[in-house]
Amino acid sequence: MKDTLTIDTLTREDVTALIIAAKKRAGLSWEGIAETIGMSPVWTHSAAMGMNAMPKDKAEALVAALDLPTEAVDALTESPTKVWDQTVPTDPCIYRLYEIVGVYGPTIKALIHEKFGDGIMSAIDFDMAIERVENPKGDRVQVTMSGKYLGYNAW
Repeated sequence: MKDTLTIDTLTREDVTALIIAAKKRAGLSWEGIAETIGMSPVWTHSAAMGMNAMPKDKAEALVAALDLPTEAVDALTESPTKVWDQTVPTDPCIYRLYEIVGVYGPTIKALIHEKFGDGIMSAIDFDMAIERVENPKGDRVQVTMSGKYLGYNAW
C-alpha cells in the first residue's frame, strides 16, 4: 500500500478511514493494535479516530503495523480539533453513555465536590478501561475511569 498511494497531504479524516480499512483487512482487534504500539486500547482507538494526537514514535509504530502511507504520521501527530457531528448521539451504544451522563452527571459532580472540593475530574490526565464481567443475569460492561482531580482554585 505504501508504494501505490501517491498523496501529498492526508487529512486526519483520510488517515482514520485508512486505519479502519487496514484494521478490517488485517482482521485485527483494537487490543492487538494497542499491544503492538505499546498503548492502551482506549487511547489507541481514540487517537486513531482523531480525538488525541499521537507521539511521533507511536504514530510511526501504528503506520508500520497497519502498512499505512508514511504521510499518515504527520496527520496522526497533529493536535486534534474535537468536533461532534450531533448534539445528541443516535448510535444506541453512544446514546446510552450520553444518557448515563445526563441522568448521573449531577450525582457524579455532587459526589466529586463532597469528596474533593469544588473542582473537576481531568479528561486530559485520564485513564479508562473497558472490561467484560461475567454475570449469571447477563454479562456486564465495566467502564472504569480515573482522572486527576483539578480544584477550581488551582486555575
